[in-house]
Amino acid sequence: MHKLLLNRDIYTEFVQNELPAARRFLWIVTADIKDLYVDVNGHFQPLLEVLNDLVLKGVAVRLIHAKEPGPRFREEFDRFDALINSDSFERILCPRVHTKAIVVDGICAFVGSANLTGAGLGSKHEDKRNFEAGFMFDNAADIAELMQWIDTLYLGEHCINCRRREHCADPIIDHV
Repeated sequence: MHKLLLNRDIYTEFVQNELPAARRFLWIVTADIKDLYVDVNGHFQPLLEVLNDLVLKGVAVRLIHAKEPGPRFREEFDRFDALINSDSFERILCPRVHTKAIVVDGICAFVGSANLTGAGLGSKHEDKRNFEAGFMFDNAADIAELMQWIDTLYLGEHCINCRRREHCADPIIDHV
């Protein structure tokens, strides 16, 4: 499968269907991150609650983003104990990240323009959403390559030669 998703279809076909279906792991890479609500069985809830529920079910969640989230996101985040105290939830900051990608269990992925925000990936009204485009795919080779690349970010392999170190509030690798 290789499917172009535009605008609201990103939310209805990927965020609503694939993301909460994660059983082993969920990796999310985004530049911007804000409070985001999703419809789960007719009930709108913060995406952070969905992530918390996944972690409680044993799903490893990795979140990589470029800047500190806003105050509403941070307040919501603090309500979910599993996101704070579980080793199954990992979050790192890298100010150079501009990628928007989500990998579900290594079998399905989305890469596109949408940040992890209500206007990008969330349930905001159609007339308030950003204009976004991306691809959902399940090609094993492409997903493996994407996951390898995400691992290089997560492990801080770019930190050694990074020339943006002065802008990094929380370096992945402290001593370079």
